[in-house]
Amino acid sequence: MHGKTGSFTGALLLGALSLAAQTGVTTYHNDNARTGQYLNETLLAPASLNAGLFGKRSFLAVDGAVYAQPLYLSSVKIAGNGFHNVLFVATSHDSLNAFDADTSSSQPLWQISFLDAADSVTTVSQAEVGCSVIPELGITGTPVIDPDSGTIYLIAFTRESGDQYIYRLHAIDVTNGAERPGSPVEIQPPEFVPLAQKQRSALLLSNGVVYSSWSSNCDDGTYHGWVMAHDASSLALIDFFNDSPGDSGASFWNGGAGPAADEQSDIYVVSANGDFDGDEDLAEYDESVLRIARAPGLMVADQFTPFNKLMLDEQDLDLGSCGALLLPDEVGSSAHPHVLFTSGKEGRMYLLDRQALGGVQVGADSGALASLPVSGSHATFGSAGYFDGSIYVDPVDSPVLEFQAAGASLGSSPAASSANQTSFPGATPSISANGSNDGIVWTITADDGGRLLAYDAIDLITLFDSNALASNQLPGYAEFSVPTIVDGKVFAATDAGVAIYGESAPAPPAIDVVANAASYSTVAISPGSLISIFGSNLAGITASAPSVPLPMSIADTSVTVGGVPAPILFESPGQINAQVPWEVPAGPAAVVVRTRGASSAAVNVTIQPAAPGLFTDRNGGAAALNGAGSVNSQENPAAVGSVISIFFTGQGPATTAVDDGASPPSGITVSATLPASATIGGTAAQIEFAGLAPLYPGVAQLNLKVPALPSGVYPLIVMVGGKTSNAAQLAISGL
Repeated sequence: MHGKTGSFTGALLLGALSLAAQTGVTTYHNDNARTGQYLNETLLAPASLNAGLFGKRSFLAVDGAVYAQPLYLSSVKIAGNGFHNVLFVATSHDSLNAFDADTSSSQPLWQISFLDAADSVTTVSQAEVGCSVIPELGITGTPVIDPDSGTIYLIAFTRESGDQYIYRLHAIDVTNGAERPGSPVEIQPPEFVPLAQKQRSALLLSNGVVYSSWSSNCDDGTYHGWVMAHDASSLALIDFFNDSPGDSGASFWNGGAGPAADEQSDIYVVSANGDFDGDEDLAEYDESVLRIARAPGLMVADQFTPFNKLMLDEQDLDLGSCGALLLPDEVGSSAHPHVLFTSGKEGRMYLLDRQALGGVQVGADSGALASLPVSGSHATFGSAGYFDGSIYVDPVDSPVLEFQAAGASLGSSPAASSANQTSFPGATPSISANGSNDGIVWTITADDGGRLLAYDAIDLITLFDSNALASNQLPGYAEFSVPTIVDGKVFAATDAGVAIYGESAPAPPAIDVVANAASYSTVAISPGSLISIFGSNLAGITASAPSVPLPMSIADTSVTVGGVPAPILFESPGQINAQVPWEVPAGPAAVVVRTRGASSAAVNVTIQPAAPGLFTDRNGGAAALNGAGSVNSQENPAAVGSVISIFFTGQGPATTAVDDGASPPSGITVSATLPASATIGGTAAQIEFAGLAPLYPGVAQLNLKVPALPSGVYPLIVMVGGKTSNAAQLAISGL
């Protein structure tokens, strides 16, 4: 028969899965430090890209350009449709789209628009702001997601009746697209002129506060560098900071990068050019790295201003073309444990002590830990990336460059450079890796109308170029686009949607058998139960779920039962263990496996109201714990009259709803609603409890009193809702 990989009994009795949140990309450049690292990538590796197994799969068309980085949240409960891994795509046409990230379906799970033609609510055109950089202004800054509350925050710009121009902060429920209570709120602090400002930089969520930073439209008119802080729960404006009151300029645009935050929730922003009237006293914060105390009480706590600030202003060489990258403490030293990196249009890189930025420099940048020209002094836009002791930049008309950083110092020359060069406006590198292994640097460039590139993080040798094959071409480009890498896929935003890239399965997955994961019966499958799927080419790697709740996919492999995504416990090329979603009704259901862009043929199963299957060891012994908590065996039998715990799957409905892939809530007893009974050697056993086992998704527990029997090994059979389990052997120390 089929090989039954992995003893669930062993996992059950030796320890629980860890309790941890699933990984995702919920903010610009992956984290509040803006490192661009996704370190949980188990599928994509330099070897697989070199083998030519990677390419474009599909394209998600939307109603406008996608300037915001697509965000990804795992295991989102969609009303009436189970749990999904969701890709959130915001557009300059003021819409927000939620797509299933695993099926690549062009139909969104939900979609909302912040426009209303009937009430004359439209987007804002480039002609209205007098700046041709972005043709249509709606949502242009990357939103941010709070996974704990299930809320995505975004800022939308609209023109409304009476020629009103309004920015609003929205808090949206990720499960259905509905506005949260109190949402939206209009953004209008004193002296704020919406038409003079642009919300281009990414939002930041830190310590329960949503921060936004603001720029101008082509330096036109009177504008300021604003930082605003809204309470994430109420959306109330907590505080705001204007870095050029009484003057103009010093905005925060940063090539789309957002403010960064450290562990103390202090905020780091980098300002652009200012001092347009020559009054230096009023222009104290232009061309500067600013550390701003967290809200409430937004104010500059420290700053770094380069010695050549006036030249940067005069020649429009904004320091603020990039955001701040907060480096991990492994890069620091005992004297300077916390450092940051930034660079700008001048083509100069700065390494600064976050706790002592250095102040206003005179004559030279002596207050910086490093002030070095990018090789060739090429302009940079957006953000640098960091991985394993190296900083990656992709300047204009330059190769991608790797600079090593350690001991609070920065390498003066590149440790590696790519063979190709990037045209204007350069790119923001992002990195995927499996911990510190298999690092890949990804960029989206404007070359040839849009290009996705991948490099080996060690030597920057090109691993993938979307222009190498016509079928892989990126269909468009959106300025300062940042790739989103997660779970074996790369999402690349364009001026009309999002292209999805991933590894290609060498052959479609094929399902041979779907069975109860404990008994291996093909007719014992019920809602909430664990199943084993046997076949070929089912997954690209062998892996187990790292945590509870169970993920909806592992390494770009997913399962649906009755069209509902199923949580995965284990996967290998020949076997997948998954949980039947609780919401799948009794009756016929199709099981489909999707892996690396290919789908299996559907295999039909019949879902029973209950279908108990007893877990056993390799010798047929029941997965049972004796009264003292020891594992039942012939060497360690259960005493007559003692209460033992039997573990199985397929109990059917429960008294308390439990989410797919989750264990029962802590401290809550979840009982079976259907009647349960058991016999040992044909003798009825008294049932003390029947319900879900703690800690383990899909596992049920039967506590029973051992009846009076002579010592020996007896067949144990459980019945739930009229359905009988397989037999398992139970050792008894009896009369």
